[in-house]
Amino acid sequence: MRSYRRQLRGHTYAFSGLTELLAKASPPRSGDELAGCAAASAAERVAAQWALADVPLPEFLEDLVVPYESDEITRLIVDELDAGAFAAVSHLTVGGLRDRLLEIAAGPDPAATLAALAPGLMPEMAAAVSKLMRAQDLVAVARRVEVTTAFRDTIGLPGRMATRLQPNHPTDDPRGVAAAVLDGLLLGAGDAVIGVNPATDSPQVTRDLLHLLDEVRSRYDIPTQTCVLAHVTTTLELIERGAPVDLVFQSVGGTQATNAAFGVDVALLDQVRAAAVDLHRGTVGENVLYLETGQGSSLSAGAHLGTGGRPVDQQTLEARTYGLARHLQPLLVNTVVGFIGPEYLYDGKQIIRAGLEDHFCGKLLGVPMGVDVCYTNHAEADEDDTDVLLTMLGTAGCTYVIAVPGADDAMLGYQSTSCHDALYVRDVLGLRAAPEFEAWLDGLGMLDDRGGVLPVDASPLLAIGR
Repeated sequence: MRSYRRQLRGHTYAFSGLTELLAKASPPRSGDELAGCAAASAAERVAAQWALADVPLPEFLEDLVVPYESDEITRLIVDELDAGAFAAVSHLTVGGLRDRLLEIAAGPDPAATLAALAPGLMPEMAAAVSKLMRAQDLVAVARRVEVTTAFRDTIGLPGRMATRLQPNHPTDDPRGVAAAVLDGLLLGAGDAVIGVNPATDSPQVTRDLLHLLDEVRSRYDIPTQTCVLAHVTTTLELIERGAPVDLVFQSVGGTQATNAAFGVDVALLDQVRAAAVDLHRGTVGENVLYLETGQGSSLSAGAHLGTGGRPVDQQTLEARTYGLARHLQPLLVNTVVGFIGPEYLYDGKQIIRAGLEDHFCGKLLGVPMGVDVCYTNHAEADEDDTDVLLTMLGTAGCTYVIAVPGADDAMLGYQSTSCHDALYVRDVLGLRAAPEFEAWLDGLGMLDDRGGVLPVDASPLLAIGR
């Protein structure tokens, strides 16, 4: 394990290995303070960032953040690294990679160049370079990355921002869920997925909700996909029983121990992906997984320790999650950025920074990245913070965001973005829905000449509620 040193204002700061260096170089966040791995001062953080900028990229293959022998996510990351793609940047340091990414973003055909680079980057490299970047750098590079996936419609095309319509209900009342689905559809939401978080993991409730969503989708021939966000084992059981499963959901993390806490491993995720593909329910593609993540999940599970028993910072662990996601080829990945609470991201400033980092790292690694722009009711954040992050993510080319009727999720007890928020960001930035879904809305007479959604009283979709 190499030791890194940097002198700043007459004081020498020492960092033992990449794990500690990455943690100390992270922008401030409460989760790293809770884990005991955050920089003790702004000066130490600057010294760590300075030292990190000079680290050659090949060192990430030599000084692994989480041991290869004991962690299957590390093995997957290392074994699936594309040596040919890595060769294009293997001569660079972390600081040099930052410069190269910004150069690509400002040059000709950035999307193709960044797509070719993605399989040659370890998640830890993406995390490292993000720690050296300002907010505008994270936006400038991410907006040039194109990651396209498909099931019944096509997600991630340039100039598009999709939405997950989230019609949750505190008691899984089918009438409440149906009313929220109607409300969202009338506001043009739901092209990424119509996805319900069930209040329980009951197989019967999950089955009933699956049939409800599939009936609405099929009755009105909506070119989207549905999902009930039950545990993957519940969904696998229901697939075997013939339930109408489009997307399979699962929360995942950046270490083997985190995923064990979620009750999954790579083999199980591979199994359920294959089972969902075999249903052949997609019409324009076969990306069948919906994965959710969030900074702090490993720490909350006590699964955040890396090489030598050292705590790994939460943003690096989050980036490692995208390494797993890349392997699984999902339709959607969603960082629920402020959902875990202020113990991990204390206030609006930390939530905004984390959302931009997660989006940047995910897209850079080739993952279809969405963000739930959200906060819990006890966090030091408000709607102004979500407006800022939503607008920046729209500028950065975010694949999709969440659309909760009224923005207040009464079942999960947190604040997210509303269907109206999605309309706002599409309007001010000139973004549109997924093309197949947009054509469906247009066929119902719901769109104006710019792709904006017409008022409810002009929409024939009102018939759904009759």
